[in-house]
Amino acid sequence: MAPTVPPALLALVTLLVPGLGVALPGCDYPAHLWCSSREIAVACQAESHCANLSRPAAAPVELSLFYESLCPACRTFLVEQLFTTWLLLPAEALNITLVPYGNAQERNVSGKWQFQCQHGEEECLGNMIEACLMNEAKDFNTYFPVIFCLESGSSVTKNLEAVCPHFLSPCLQVYAPQLDVRRITACVQGDTGIALMHHNAQLTEALDPPHQYVPWILINRKHTEELQAQAQNSLLGLICHLYQGEKPEACGGSGAPKASSYCRR
Repeated sequence: MAPTVPPALLALVTLLVPGLGVALPGCDYPAHLWCSSREIAVACQAESHCANLSRPAAAPVELSLFYESLCPACRTFLVEQLFTTWLLLPAEALNITLVPYGNAQERNVSGKWQFQCQHGEEECLGNMIEACLMNEAKDFNTYFPVIFCLESGSSVTKNLEAVCPHFLSPCLQVYAPQLDVRRITACVQGDTGIALMHHNAQLTEALDPPHQYVPWILINRKHTEELQAQAQNSLLGLICHLYQGEKPEACGGSGAPKASSYCRR
């Protein structure tokens, strides 16, 4: 059965072509088939009148955040810009990768990797806990709220120290009680955590251009000072501008600009 021709399309055909069924230049199809496929609709200049044609899916904007757990500038961006933008936008508009390592350094001592972090041993612990949390949870929607909770508290160190095998940290208890804190702790205290941090070190060292500070932000696998400033000033506005799909409701406006800041190496 041939598709029903929308009234608006019939009106268009009447205006453009005297008599239905007369093809437009470059269109070899009768009018009742003009909305049967996107290719035919384009050829017959009727695409905007074919409501049944779905728009091709747009790729999400890819954002990679290279950060460290105790860096004030990293915490500000993650809590005030990244988490808020993630909450407001649908999953198809934004895909986020988190790499906790930042300005740390690693060295191989007798075949075992050791790490030195910009804000001390507590930051190394925080980086590893967040890496192990990601590794255990797998799903971004599960672990990101926990990381947001850890980073948004008045004392990140206190929040991190709460992760131990004897009781759930408040952040895990509220946002991901299904996760096994004992497995996360075993990761932090064992070889898995070290391997995860070494992997993050490799990802960080492979950045091109090399990172000079954190947070270091990649948009669609690219870093420029302009993109960095735009992301830190108004991430929601930047993602809304770059996303090529149908604009989400949240893209009607963006937050007030915030001053850019960094933790330099």
